[in-house]
Amino acid sequence: MRTMKLGTSALEVPVVSVGCMRINSLEKPEAEHFIQTALEYGANFFDHADIYGGGECEKIFADAIHMNDDVREKIILQSKCGIRQGMFDFSKEHILTSVDNILQRLNTDYLDVLLLHRPDALVEPEEVAEAFDQLETSGKVRHFGVSNQKPMQIELLKKFVKQPIVANQLQLSITNANMISHGLNVNMENDPAIDRDGSILDYCRLHDITIQPWSPFQYGFFEGVFLGNEKFPELNQKIDEIAEHYGVSNTTIAVAWLLRHPANMQPVIGTMNESRLKDCMKASEIELTREEWYGIFRAAGNILP
Repeated sequence: MRTMKLGTSALEVPVVSVGCMRINSLEKPEAEHFIQTALEYGANFFDHADIYGGGECEKIFADAIHMNDDVREKIILQSKCGIRQGMFDFSKEHILTSVDNILQRLNTDYLDVLLLHRPDALVEPEEVAEAFDQLETSGKVRHFGVSNQKPMQIELLKKFVKQPIVANQLQLSITNANMISHGLNVNMENDPAIDRDGSILDYCRLHDITIQPWSPFQYGFFEGVFLGNEKFPELNQKIDEIAEHYGVSNTTIAVAWLLRHPANMQPVIGTMNESRLKDCMKASEIELTREEWYGIFRAAGNILP
């Protein structure tokens, strides 16, 4: 598995992250085998959140990987906090309590990365800074980031938070690519020209923040996958043609499309299917040509001016 630096940190991570939101759908032997398969292929970066399965996903993971000091040295753990029932909460107290609970469930002393899970309208960045300082000083968290935040929200945090923001987890796929398409339709009077995220793609590139695309196979907001979907005949035809050329699956090409972007993204793969996971990891070995990348982009219905 090809690796990259996460943001401005010295943390060397695989270019594909294993998302554990659905690990509670597996029986223990299945979860054990899935995790071992990932590790054998170099996918040792595991993404969690305290809300996944109500916390059960973190427990199941720790149990399935047989967490101990030796295992912990070989993996990279990321988790997220801030979402509560009917609200968001970036208060110092909630962040600190959440991390303690996450560590307990994962059976570890520290997280490699903690992300603030979506924006909190009532955020007080001074409190976030105090929480981050305490977590860093205590050794409970080594690196920090955010999810689904736009430039000015990150800038507000950075006014008070001294730790670098190393990652921003954002929804991005071939069919959910507004953060790319609006940059191509500059000064145009069409819908793709609407900037819905404050040019977050360019911002993250300028500030060396790693974008972690989530739901890389979804269209809409969890409306389904576009691969093999009759709603996207032209897109699937194009992806299948390119997949046949490289001798890989359509899954591999969908991930390779994200990896081809020079922003050095780290897609979060949510599958619990070992075969599909292997297909995703093969994407690190493929670099699509410019013609192939734009061909897929256009086949998805994205407009070039």
